[in-house]
Amino acid sequence: MMVRSVENGGGAVEILPDHFDPTAVVPEPLPKVVESDGELVNGKSKGDREIVLGRNVHTTCLEVTEPDANDDFTGDKDAFMASILARYRKTLLERTKHHLGYPYNLDFDYGALAQLQHFSINNLGDPFIESNYGVHSRQFEVGVLDWFARLWEIEKDEYWGYITNCGTEGNLHGILVGREVFPDGILYASRETHYSVFKAARMYRMECVKVDTLVSGEIDCADFKVKLLAHKDKPAIINVNIGTTVKGAVDDLDLVIQTLEESGFTHDRFYIHCDGALFGLMMPFVKRAPKVSFKKPIGSVSVSGHKFVGCPMPCGVQITRLEHINALSRDVEYLASRDATIMGSRNGHAPIFLWYTLNRKGYKGFQKEVQKCLRNAHYLKDRLLDAGISAMLNELSSTVVFERPWDEEFVRRWQLACQGNIAHVVVMPNVTVDKLDDFLNELVEKRSTWYQDGKVKPPCIATEVGSENCLCTLHK
Repeated sequence: MMVRSVENGGGAVEILPDHFDPTAVVPEPLPKVVESDGELVNGKSKGDREIVLGRNVHTTCLEVTEPDANDDFTGDKDAFMASILARYRKTLLERTKHHLGYPYNLDFDYGALAQLQHFSINNLGDPFIESNYGVHSRQFEVGVLDWFARLWEIEKDEYWGYITNCGTEGNLHGILVGREVFPDGILYASRETHYSVFKAARMYRMECVKVDTLVSGEIDCADFKVKLLAHKDKPAIINVNIGTTVKGAVDDLDLVIQTLEESGFTHDRFYIHCDGALFGLMMPFVKRAPKVSFKKPIGSVSVSGHKFVGCPMPCGVQITRLEHINALSRDVEYLASRDATIMGSRNGHAPIFLWYTLNRKGYKGFQKEVQKCLRNAHYLKDRLLDAGISAMLNELSSTVVFERPWDEEFVRRWQLACQGNIAHVVVMPNVTVDKLDDFLNELVEKRSTWYQDGKVKPPCIATEVGSENCLCTLHK
């Protein structure tokens, strides 16, 4: 008798005979709902998570099981799946209620687009060249791209772009274009750059130089100049952050360009990609903010569509100069189109969601939301400081950085993003003052118990946020 072995979620090996009957699999019990106290109620006691690559999710996975032979008559399988989805929806409502650490705008209503979910919409290939596949949304995609082209001041006949599957793809594409323009170029990125840029360097086998940052998280152009001069013989490919991941710092684009010029780099020897994942759409509506514009010598800009815009699925927008794209573009006979994208097949629903939101809100609507986010971010920062909690807020940002909470269960409950001794809250349009008050009141209450006996003290984060923003015992 032939047998085969498989590894189950617990790591043990089962031997399955050839006559194994998949219909005999016992369905998994229904997943329990995440309760409001933040515990994952799955039969295990709470505590610190042990991160094991490729294994964590298996503790709560939902097994795929075969329908019973008579399920068409009983409907048991449909009822079972409906109960799972109902519980999952309840969990989503709970987790959305306590979401503060990641830059996603959860305030949206796309009910009007439900009628399109019955179609497999795929924008494979070049957005500007229709392929043989007719179920696409290129007309929406190009409309969205034109809107962003106006925002970043580049003429229709001078740009090329597409709607990506995520923000990382925008960075991967922008860096790839820079590498194709300058095959021997060196990639420069600040140490607080999003990890996707360093991923691009590894994928493309590019030499990458990390540049120091100021306390704010902004690129240190003095160090940038030193490193440029050390590699003056090779072209420069630069990633400029329009909002860093942790501190929300905005690199000074004009100062970066000035530093390049002062270091002897003419415009034909450097390529700048602007990573505007979150703030790329916010900056145009902030007074005194440095302008991101193709009237300056930049090569590409990317933003995420699921962050400030509020698209329910990951997506993004990438725009570059048309003159650069020919090095990447290739004819694809199978599609009857050309393709200079990274992924090929692209979600055709995403452009429709973006088009719908841009039409509903417009420039004035986004301006109001930006003002609201900045106002609420200042409110959060001031209340943290008033409560004796170290905090920092960059001038052009809605990302409030503060001391990392001592209890990891509290961190998970509010889904805070942490790095070392600091955590942050990203104030998005869906984050209200009432929600911030709930978070602050709970943090202050918990904090009084964490440090009440004096054995454990709040962390000093002067190195991360500056001594003027640190309220630890040394800097108070």
